[in-house]
Amino acid sequence: MAEKSSAAPFVPPEHKLPILAEAMPTCKGCDLYKHATQVVPGAGTSRAHLMLVGEQPGNEEDKQGEPFVGPAGGMLRRAMDELHIKPAEVYVTNAVKHFKFVQRGKLRLHKNPSMGEINACRPWLQAEIDAVKPRVILCLGASAAKSLLGGTFSVMKQHGQILSTPYAERVMATVHPSAILRNRDEQDHERLYQWLVDDLALAYSTALGGKK
Repeated sequence: MAEKSSAAPFVPPEHKLPILAEAMPTCKGCDLYKHATQVVPGAGTSRAHLMLVGEQPGNEEDKQGEPFVGPAGGMLRRAMDELHIKPAEVYVTNAVKHFKFVQRGKLRLHKNPSMGEINACRPWLQAEIDAVKPRVILCLGASAAKSLLGGTFSVMKQHGQILSTPYAERVMATVHPSAILRNRDEQDHERLYQWLVDDLALAYSTALGGKK
């Protein structure tokens, strides 16, 4: 059962990004590997002070093997460009490393990972956090927030708060860029986008000013 699954046996003891990326394709910690095209490891440098954690790879990420290269990635880059944050300054990854979807004809539609799948994949995320040792982690969306801030955390009510967790000293959460893209109401769309920009700005400034 997914609830009792864990990636822990597949995570190498040495937590360095190249070693983790090499080991990740062997993971059978939950059943998602059976249907995804490939695993999608994080991207960036171990020297990054800010880590961005998304939910899971989407359709484009599953095809290309890189995080945030689809429409949500474009939205995230727009916010980063607005704040003059260079991609080289952040490490980007996902709480779940395989694409979960339902097939609708030729389309593969995103499906939210279960708490069991989020828990199963957490050892990879913990290993990445250990490898990078970011000053601040910004969770993008509810699934990422649940992974590091617990199942009762509410992004809508608690976004922008800097919290201490067992996984890292400073963890924040904000809306996922895909949630902004899905919102067709112009005012809500702009409000959510501003949340993303403001929360990202706070996470970035805190990462620059924080101490290792």
